[in-house]
Amino acid sequence: MDIEVKREFFEGKKILITGGCGSVGKEIARYILNFDPSVIRILDISENSLFLLKKVFKRENIRLLLGDIRDRDRLIMAMNDIDYVIHAAALKHVDICEYNPFEAVKTNVMGTQNVIDAAIECNVDRVIFTSSDKAVNPSNTMGASKLLAEKLIVAANFYRGSKARTKFACVRFGNILGSSGSVLPLFKDQIKNGGPITVTHRDMNRFILTQKEVLDFVLTAIVLTKGGEIFVPKMHVMRVMDLVDVLLEEYALKVSKNPEDIKIEYIGIKSGEKLYEEIMTEDEASRCILVDDWIYVILPQFKELSHLKPSMYPNPKPFDGAKLKSSEYTPISKNELREILIKNDLI
Repeated sequence: MDIEVKREFFEGKKILITGGCGSVGKEIARYILNFDPSVIRILDISENSLFLLKKVFKRENIRLLLGDIRDRDRLIMAMNDIDYVIHAAALKHVDICEYNPFEAVKTNVMGTQNVIDAAIECNVDRVIFTSSDKAVNPSNTMGASKLLAEKLIVAANFYRGSKARTKFACVRFGNILGSSGSVLPLFKDQIKNGGPITVTHRDMNRFILTQKEVLDFVLTAIVLTKGGEIFVPKMHVMRVMDLVDVLLEEYALKVSKNPEDIKIEYIGIKSGEKLYEEIMTEDEASRCILVDDWIYVILPQFKELSHLKPSMYPNPKPFDGAKLKSSEYTPISKNELREILIKNDLI
């Protein structure tokens, strides 16, 4: 999307980012600052992360708010006079959520409902929920909680009633290379410490995006949404073992380690983990369009939202028949992966 379109959309606006100290929230805030918003409020439960972020953002239009999305009253205070909400707060680690399922429900499900209620109460213009490809046919608590949160967000478009103006939509994407919860920093730390590199399974693959791609995708979805959609970007597929090989070839020597001395240890698939991920279900594909050749827009099936038509989006095309599982794609080559990592200063 043209940068001037984004500038016109965000200039002078008031934005709240929940979970704003996380990798995605922090970079979204940094990116939106380029468009001269009136204020960006960053809400996070981590006091220390907010303290550290204060040293990074020394702008008068940044407000750092301590709070929990489990607290509806705190959200109402944070959303006072806000135009756009980017809801990125969540429990995201598959294995931790698997062993603490109700905590995942409290944050990812009940917390999302609190965001919805507060947004309606404060008459926010639009809310974008950051979801995960793990929400598609979920095999774990984290994915199931994200799926239910997606359902809440889409249904909020008629749950709000006829008087509220708030539009609610989801963005669903895969692993972000280099984010705090991704495997890349883990592997780099393991190499720096001399190994071993712990790999769950040699055949595991994942949909991936760079930080820049995620930022462009999320902001484009905020601009495009009419309320009720799930937006999914086109993504590369990466073999996890290819990432290991590239890091051993490119990163080990940089941290004074001999690649041949670093062992790889296969530890087995974690609780709830899958060898592959999926971008959407077959049912969703049946009501999906492709916009600008890189964003899939899954239209809602609710009759109350049947006013959404492909013609309402720029350059709409029918769903292009893309494969739905990462295991069905040809992964990018090691050289392509190497180029992405180097270009984005990740190694």
